[in-house]
Amino acid sequence: MKKIFLIGLPGSGKSTIGKLLAKKIGLGYTDLDEVIASEMNQRISDIFADCGEPYFRELEKNQLYLQIASQKPQVISCGGGTPCFFDNMLKMNSNGITIFLDVSAIAIVQRIQDNEDRPLLKNENLLDKLTRLRADRMEYYSQAQIITDGHNTPIEQVDHLIKILEDNTYSK
Repeated sequence: MKKIFLIGLPGSGKSTIGKLLAKKIGLGYTDLDEVIASEMNQRISDIFADCGEPYFRELEKNQLYLQIASQKPQVISCGGGTPCFFDNMLKMNSNGITIFLDVSAIAIVQRIQDNEDRPLLKNENLLDKLTRLRADRMEYYSQAQIITDGHNTPIEQVDHLIKILEDNTYSK
């Protein structure tokens, strides 16, 4: 099995789905944001506040490229903006399977409205911000090899993704 990259808006379920999917198909799991936060010894929101988004995007790109270079088959949950910068989406599509978890802005608001560690979603009307992010990022998200409705429960979503992966012979 190749690397599997999960992409989508913040709060779309990439981390939850990624952990479950990796466990169910027997692959390793990496969350890019968790790795960056651990290496920097800071929360992602603090990195944004202290160093700015361009600095964070460089860290994110570097970590993505390290994961790609590792040759280890794994499920990788990407940050919501990962596909939208540099040539990240091209790199992911060239080095694994990309899956866009397509979840509506309204559903995400219901999931994350009380989460304080979402740097791009602070200090604004959450629904308006997510609607704008979705519109801005769809040109990248729509390049995913698999686009799936992310509104199901995590277990249903993982079972659905496994079926898609098996049906399309994405495994070795």
